[in-house]
Amino acid sequence: MAFRQALQLAACGLAGGSAAVLFSAVAVGKPRGGGDAEPRVVEPPAWAGAARPGPGVWDPNWDRREPLSLVNLRKRNLESGEEELTSRLDHYKAKATRHIFLIRHSQYHVDASLEKDRTLTPLGREQAELTGLRLASLGLKFNKIVHSSMTRAIETTDIISKHLPGVCRVSTDLLREGAPIEPDPPVSHWKPEAVQYYEDGARIEAAFRNYIHRADAKQQEDSYEIFICHANVIRYIVCRALQFPPEGWLRLSLNNGSITHLVVRPDGRVALRALGDTGFMPPDKISRS
Repeated sequence: MAFRQALQLAACGLAGGSAAVLFSAVAVGKPRGGGDAEPRVVEPPAWAGAARPGPGVWDPNWDRREPLSLVNLRKRNLESGEEELTSRLDHYKAKATRHIFLIRHSQYHVDASLEKDRTLTPLGREQAELTGLRLASLGLKFNKIVHSSMTRAIETTDIISKHLPGVCRVSTDLLREGAPIEPDPPVSHWKPEAVQYYEDGARIEAAFRNYIHRADAKQQEDSYEIFICHANVIRYIVCRALQFPPEGWLRLSLNNGSITHLVVRPDGRVALRALGDTGFMPPDKISRS
């Protein structure tokens, strides 16, 4: 069934679960043609919401926090006119900049069968120490550390936290590793089942929407937040934040213990200050496992 037909069926009242499964089957499980087959088109999964703007078009309301979108224009007082509208817009305008540091966990024992046994290697512990020292050397007043609930992220956080005393820690399942969206171009060595994209993708997208956005209007000072998680999650978040095609996440590569720095301005504009930086590590301490 064609993608557009599936979308129409979903919009016409299919139950939420059935529509999602149908969408996933069409977008993720399409057969790959060879020879004279038509070019493969990657469609957004069901949880991605409305279609993104065309290539090169920045969506200023990407985080649904654009002030004008939060004002109910129907309740506008025609007598007070523009003055009242300006006042209401100011109420919703962000004033501070958010600095988001995305840290990939350090090297770990990849061969362990159970997740709880995938602990950091000796090299991984050294990497976490170096990352912690680097963050501390920046001289920033970090507001919090949010980390994945997976063992390798917890252990990385334990070590980094020693270099940032007094910074509160929060654990979350949203940042656990997973398969965010079918990559384009595909790779032969990594092919999760369609159901894994469906389950993990919605969760990782939820992490993006929950943590990556412009500052709340009540926030007066710039914030510096650390998120310690995983390569797939970070790469997907970077693509989404910059409004690049998220299907391209696997084209990026991140070293263990690397630092990625995103900046979200009050007007919603996003800048990438650093991607996977490990320049603070000696060459013999760098790994990507």
